[in-house]
Amino acid sequence: MTEAETKEIQQQIEAHSAKLDGVREVIGKVVVGQEQLVERLLLAMLCNGHVLLEGVPGVAKTLTASSLARAIHAEFSRIQFTPDLLPGDLTGTLVYDPRDHSFSAEKGPVFANLLLADEINRAPAKVQSALLEAMQEKQVTLGKETFPLPNPFLVLATQNPIEQEGTYTLPEAQVDRFMFKLKVGYPGMDEEFAVVQRMAKTEAPAEVEPVLTLPELMEMRETLERVFIDEKVERYIVRLVDATRNPEKYGLDITRYVRFGASPRASIYLSLVARGQAFMKGRTYVVPQDVKDVAYDILRHRLAISYRAEAESITSDDLIERILATVPVIGE
Repeated sequence: MTEAETKEIQQQIEAHSAKLDGVREVIGKVVVGQEQLVERLLLAMLCNGHVLLEGVPGVAKTLTASSLARAIHAEFSRIQFTPDLLPGDLTGTLVYDPRDHSFSAEKGPVFANLLLADEINRAPAKVQSALLEAMQEKQVTLGKETFPLPNPFLVLATQNPIEQEGTYTLPEAQVDRFMFKLKVGYPGMDEEFAVVQRMAKTEAPAEVEPVLTLPELMEMRETLERVFIDEKVERYIVRLVDATRNPEKYGLDITRYVRFGASPRASIYLSLVARGQAFMKGRTYVVPQDVKDVAYDILRHRLAISYRAEAESITSDDLIERILATVPVIGE
């Protein structure tokens, strides 16, 4: 890559970063705190991945998702998952017309740029399978006809970690298709004070003004492809993922805590999202710290911990911390 090309990419990234700063700013007028959540949602949108949000009710998960959709001028759809939900309630169905004895497709709420799947673990397996096709193939089949989903298409799925009655465990195949698993915690006292002052009113909250268009987002994705990642960083990513499967090779005494390690999709996402992280920081190249910054959110739902780990109150985040501290950036 020539110096002129590098300079051109740098200018494009700086312009795009300014646009993303504008998105953060308008969302911040409605959502107090949750900067990390907003950052990761923007990163997922940039890298074309889906997000699983885990957090107790009332921590602004839905508000953040809907605010993001408005800020980027995207079509937003929300569906509350319940045990009696049918696949057709999500994807749509064929409607019979008695006048000409024909069927026409009635598209469901999945046909949106940003779909909020609220309490996804309350849906039965058939509904989760229908969503799985939409997430992976970016298309929906109704009868004999296949319909492409809008581009971009992002699923934000939420689940409540506290209440487990009437829930269905998400299959590992579906969990693995989420780029991120984000843990959304309680706000700090100062942030909650600001929430009370802003939201404890009878009038409607402030509206989010669109500051980014979908064509601009697609242009950002094209620019992202030009962010450089060195082969040494890619090999570091592969070693990190391999350490989740063969920890003893790296001197890690965690084998008894791991049922199985991360899939190759983890390596793909770490490489892609590390470039996205560099992009959002205004750089044209990836450094190892970019990989470390996103490793928890990409690996925590792909590292299956054993019953022994649960008994000893060891989480997947604890194991990832050990892996990051042990695996060398420069391979031997």
